[in-house]
Parts: sequence; structure tokens; C-alpha cells
Amino acid sequence: MTLSEFEQKRIEKLFSGFCRERVPPHLHDQIRIEFRIKGNEVTLYESRPHYLDKSTWYSTPIARFKKDPKTESWQLYCADRNDKWHSYKGCPPALDIGKLLAQVKSDPTGIFWG
Repeated sequence: MTLSEFEQKRIEKLFSGFCRERVPPHLHDQIRIEFRIKGNEVTLYESRPHYLDKSTWYSTPIARFKKDPKTESWQLYCADRNDKWHSYKGCPPALDIGKLLAQVKSDPTGIFWG
């Protein structure tokens, strides 16, 4: 299932703002917070330049938001050190993806930002 065009635009606006605010402008050449939408999932990444080749960036997954087509609710997932996804137990599924993004931002358990 893919997201509706309206929902995709809303998510792009929400996540673009989050990514822009997360990293101060003077550090944009050292770190980026990015997101990708694929089907009914949104994945948040932290990207940094490779230490030997500053023109090559590598991305580490931070969080995944997955929409359940049956319930229309979003579930939040966190990545382990092997980039395997696990359901985040710190909050229940939500109809508003913004509530889950706020949970990633506040990161009460330290699972997303360390």
C-alpha cells in the first residue's frame, strides 16, 4: 500500500522541517538528518561524510514509521546495531505520525539518538 498524495505531501513537510531543525546550519557539511518514503513506510536516517572521502556520505537508520493499512495507524520502530528493526515499546501506535516523530525527537529512552 502506498500513501495518498495528500498524506505524502504532509509527511514531506513535517519531516523536512524536523530534519532542518535537528542539525544547526553550521554543521550541515558534517551531518544531515534525512528521510525516505517507500510505500507505507517512512525511514529517518543520520548521514555523515566518509572520513576518507568527504564527497561520499553514508547513512545510518534511526527510526522507521510504518502505516498499518487495516487500522490506518502508524507504528514506530527502532534499529539495532545490525540495522534490524524492532517495535519501539515506548509509545503505542498512533493515527498521527507527528506524535511518533515527537517521541523520536524527545527520545526518552536514548534508543534513537544515544
